[in-house]
Amino acid sequence: MKYEYQLRVSPEEAAKQDLLLREVSKHSGISTKKIRHIEIIKRSIDARQQSVKINLKVGVYVNEDKKETTFELPEYPNVKDKEEVFIIGAGPAGLFAALRCIELGKKPVIIERGKDVRNRRRDLKALNIEHIVNEDSNYCFGEGGAGTYSDGKLYTRSKKRGDVNRILELFVAFGATSEILVDAHPHIGTNKLPAIIASIREKILEMGGEVLFETRVSDILIENNAIKGIKTLKGEHFNTKNIILATGHSARDIFELLYRKGIKIEAKPFALGVRIEHPQQLIDKIQYKCDDRGEFLPPSPYSIVKQIGGRGMYSFCMCPGGVIAPCATSPGEVVTNGWSPSKRDQPTSNSGIVVELRLNDFKAYGDSPLAAMEFQKSIEQAAWLHGGETQRVPAQKMVDFVEGRISTNIPETSYKPGVTSADLKNVFPEFIHSTLQQGFKEFGKSMRGYYTNEAVIHAPESRTSSPVRIPRDPKTLEHVQIKGLFPCGEGAGFAGGIISAAIDGEKCAENCIALMHTSS
Repeated sequence: MKYEYQLRVSPEEAAKQDLLLREVSKHSGISTKKIRHIEIIKRSIDARQQSVKINLKVGVYVNEDKKETTFELPEYPNVKDKEEVFIIGAGPAGLFAALRCIELGKKPVIIERGKDVRNRRRDLKALNIEHIVNEDSNYCFGEGGAGTYSDGKLYTRSKKRGDVNRILELFVAFGATSEILVDAHPHIGTNKLPAIIASIREKILEMGGEVLFETRVSDILIENNAIKGIKTLKGEHFNTKNIILATGHSARDIFELLYRKGIKIEAKPFALGVRIEHPQQLIDKIQYKCDDRGEFLPPSPYSIVKQIGGRGMYSFCMCPGGVIAPCATSPGEVVTNGWSPSKRDQPTSNSGIVVELRLNDFKAYGDSPLAAMEFQKSIEQAAWLHGGETQRVPAQKMVDFVEGRISTNIPETSYKPGVTSADLKNVFPEFIHSTLQQGFKEFGKSMRGYYTNEAVIHAPESRTSSPVRIPRDPKTLEHVQIKGLFPCGEGAGFAGGIISAAIDGEKCAENCIALMHTSS
């Protein structure tokens, strides 16, 4: 028989099977001789008190063995000769839309401007080492989207979006460790996610779908406010009545295309700031309240939110044991992001620290729906200029930044293209700069030791979410103006990470196919 219990144990007890067995027996009153297996169902760390504890939900098998749990893919049919659904973008929204199309008996055709995961690596190396930005193949564009080479976090704050466990179980079936079903904040790691993404693509191809890499959409054909086709930069022309538009939050050319064609889009508030790097050991000391976290605790993350002058300022995409990466998508701009390998074993931690923006912050760019995007571009271009007109990033030590001093002797950071000492007030508008200055002091009050010149600020962290929303009907998910157009995922302003984008991709596929059935 299986029983479930909630336990609160030490890190060592959580890690060692014999100690955990003893604690389970003590908690449940069941003899250790009768317990055949202990299954960890959920796990989270509680570091609020002086002594760090691990919260566990466990399944205890008494006088019976646990049957091995396997996660299998759905029975996908072959759709080679079935009706086509065109999907623009091979990020999580596009890939999971394609898988759902196959489940529902339609043939997905994915059009992706970038390269497959293996060939993306060459362009990432050129970006890091030679400062060469390939506009179609970088950390944001290519198979798997921005998440593939920027961490692979698999949690979402919203539980209303859909079936999170379904997406996690699909990831496990495609090769992820089952630990992502257990941890409160699941994470695959940038080193492991590419192989999983490749497995998804291989399944799509095996079942008759198509994936067209290095194919940039140049036009969306519309007649009488209805989708009629797609043109590509290569001169290809595809006839279709339905498009799932899953291009990601950095596809500025698509936003500009929609605007030129008079397709309704809207400026969307987002958040923008910096990416800050600390020694991981320092963050561990602050969070775990000890000099050495020991062998049973993972590198510590942190999450912090403050209200500064009526604006939210908060940590974003925190990467324990990780590195900072260059994420520009065009020459003449500098963009930062962070990622961690699966073991989170780098000596540094980093996090985006961003400031909440509002629509009236973009008024200098007029009332255009691209105003937020233009604001975003202006800061990235200023960072490129003050970083030295390469992919070197303008940087300051934290205390120097707050006190208005140019930093000397900035230590080497994990950002491979390198840093340039600069006054970041030349990169940001005054209201962002002053909010960050005040906010870092407040962060230091909440996390003693956080406010230090051991921390280096890299500017900017600007691609937190899409600066544009492509409006859609909340029930059908079809564009409010164009029949057959399904704005999807982060780029359309309806998701905020791998899981939420994947869920949105599935929903868009379901609604698109429902429309196709109605039309026929």
